[in-house]
Amino acid sequence: MIRQLTLINWKSFADARLYIDSLGVLIGTNASGKSNALDAFSFLHRISRGISLTDALAGLRGGLEWAILKGSKDFSLSVTISESGSVQTDFVYSIRAAINGAKCEIIDESLKRQKYRQSNRVGRPYEVYLFRTDDCPLDSPSITARLYNEKMGRPRPSNRTHSILSQLEKQNERKEILEGVDAVLSNIRNIFILDPIPSNMRGYVPLSEQMSQDAANIAGVIAALPDGKQQEIESAVQEYVRHLPERDIQRLWAEKVGRFETDAILYCDEHWPANPEIPVQTVDSRGMSDGTLRFLAILTALLTRPSGSLLIIEEVDNGLHPSRAYLLVRMLRELGVRREVDILITTHNPALLDALGPEITPFVTIAHRDSEYGHSCLTLLEDVTHLAKLLAIGPVGKLSASGRLESALSAQKGG
Repeated sequence: MIRQLTLINWKSFADARLYIDSLGVLIGTNASGKSNALDAFSFLHRISRGISLTDALAGLRGGLEWAILKGSKDFSLSVTISESGSVQTDFVYSIRAAINGAKCEIIDESLKRQKYRQSNRVGRPYEVYLFRTDDCPLDSPSITARLYNEKMGRPRPSNRTHSILSQLEKQNERKEILEGVDAVLSNIRNIFILDPIPSNMRGYVPLSEQMSQDAANIAGVIAALPDGKQQEIESAVQEYVRHLPERDIQRLWAEKVGRFETDAILYCDEHWPANPEIPVQTVDSRGMSDGTLRFLAILTALLTRPSGSLLIIEEVDNGLHPSRAYLLVRMLRELGVRREVDILITTHNPALLDALGPEITPFVTIAHRDSEYGHSCLTLLEDVTHLAKLLAIGPVGKLSASGRLESALSAQKGG
């Protein structure tokens, strides 16, 4: 699973690291760099699927023009992926690229394997480069990758406009190389950034195998599942939905519609226990609230993502009433562990931060701007100077809302 992302000269970042845990929280003010960090995951996900570096950047905010920190010539992204087994193994994948005219091209790229003698990573690992590139001039149409062969590396001319990682997939190479390439590709491809848009979730949608980023097709995803799996998902959805504060949703399900049953829509039964004389009313997604639809999107993503995935939810509580914070936190924790899905969320909501409790402290990262140079930084909450004194003033949510964390970081830099 992905354990670390390193960003060098990427967008607003000069040199920063984001650590990934079973449930991590990224906080910070507007324009602090949170979305820029998440864009790095999007870029890596896209190039892992064979999309050119140029097209991958063009699909992000700012495109090619804002991909590189102003004043720098290139950017570098690196991910560390850990695999558990009889021998603890980490893979470190790195790519450095530059804008050459209207194209983004590789400057260098590498995949390093690290094996530890003990499962707890004690001691120095045994390292080999499964591949790394030779230096080459910017005007060269290709770049040479040296593939591991226990010697100087076998040269392989490669395209500079696409990741070498994706070019090596399913090639006739050494077992060690293919195992490392497959491990990294599978983890990066299992990054899923969820940004539910309730207005897109209302109405009929085609049956789907995979959830879209805006969650528009969750009805199609649920309805396309085999009967047993669909019932399992709907039961799990119902288990959490029934704890919503309004307590009016008695049942929720997706149903195939149309003569050919190739489309689907969400339905729910609403009932008010306080007044048994009011009959149960069936409502489809066109009549559901934005908050309920966002809640269902997050829940469906947690229930349908493959084990080993990284689920990223930006502004996880957007549109949700603060009273739902504790239920949302419980859902994230329970389903993330149960389904072995790592979760990274961003939030501005003090209620949600407080609902996470003090045990979340080691897993909170603060995005903020360097007071001297203006570039974005990522600092673990537990690394904030005098954190214990700050927490004596109030919980993390209160500290974040009052700006005390940013003030402490600014003073820390100045000191």
